[in-house]
Amino acid sequence: MTSISGAEMVDWNLAVATATRLVRPGPEVTRDEARAVVAELRGHARTSERHVREFTRMIPEGSSVPDTPVLVVDRAGWVKANVAGFRELLMPLLGKVQDRRASAPGGAVLGAVGGKVTGVELGMLLSFLASRVLGQYETFAPVSRDLPASAAGGRLLLVAPNIVHVERELEVAPHDFRLWVCLHEETHRTQFTAVPWLRAHLEGEIQTFLGATEVDPMTVLERIREAAQSFAGARPDAERGDEGRSLVELVQTPEQREILARLTAVMSLLEGHADFVMDGVGPQVVPSVAEIREKFQQRRASGAGRLDAALRKLLGLDAKLRQYRDGERFVRAVVGQVGMDGFNRVWTSPNTLPTKAEIDRPADWVARVHGKGSEGGGENREG
Repeated sequence: MTSISGAEMVDWNLAVATATRLVRPGPEVTRDEARAVVAELRGHARTSERHVREFTRMIPEGSSVPDTPVLVVDRAGWVKANVAGFRELLMPLLGKVQDRRASAPGGAVLGAVGGKVTGVELGMLLSFLASRVLGQYETFAPVSRDLPASAAGGRLLLVAPNIVHVERELEVAPHDFRLWVCLHEETHRTQFTAVPWLRAHLEGEIQTFLGATEVDPMTVLERIREAAQSFAGARPDAERGDEGRSLVELVQTPEQREILARLTAVMSLLEGHADFVMDGVGPQVVPSVAEIREKFQQRRASGAGRLDAALRKLLGLDAKLRQYRDGERFVRAVVGQVGMDGFNRVWTSPNTLPTKAEIDRPADWVARVHGKGSEGGGENREG
């Protein structure tokens, strides 16, 4: 990242230190229990790989695919991994904002102070999220000594204390719940290892979106500050849950709105596909899958109170919940109409990905890609 007088737009080290200091402690477990959880999650990750590939048929048997490491981490480990990913992905936008700040009077001083302030505020947000994420496939993970990643930049994170916390909260069978979580996250890993162009496509869309962003430097900081103040309970309107603005409301141009619509459709597909696979594999290998699914859906929908709901809105997490629901409905409808192999044509090229409108109307995607329901299949844009 470019520097102004040695100061970055965000003090990333301070963000890690702040989040690590503020993050809630995990559930109480003995050393032996912790070791057993880590070992079981690693085993489930390996088992899930076979189940997901057999169910999705995305990777033919015997095919070699890029290997990606599976890291079982604590909450601090999740913070470190995500800070590294954020820094890598947001570099163009923050560099652009920083350049604009440098040209303003007193910009260098503001950069030095602002980087510290933003680092603290970002750390507060990460401390909130670090206790909620169960697992994550890091698509844009930079390689580091402490956090290995594949050469293509991917790694699978399983956040052990959060998994244990939720399984206890829901009062479900630990063995079943841990495998169920691994099935979801392994599906994401399979999506990116089986579809070589997907990562570069997503990165290109994101960078184009960020590159088109024309914002006042203080706008970015204000969004982060609002989120941090919501977390700290310092905003009365946030507690009411009716005034929070989403961080994605940096969208300004028609081009950005189009890109965001495409990204929303892709994320809905990926999340919905993972939920569909998790439920499809579940009955064969997770005896209590129905109970887990019902309780987890209730937990997903309810959140943890008004302040939590306000922050979820501000961070755009409510939109992510819709992605799970809408995407799963799309996948289920398409598989029901054209089968799993027919659905897998979605991975052929960027042209066969569903649009945002097609996520809501799966039959339109089937008509476009398979020619069913359209005269002569003239709308087939398969690449």
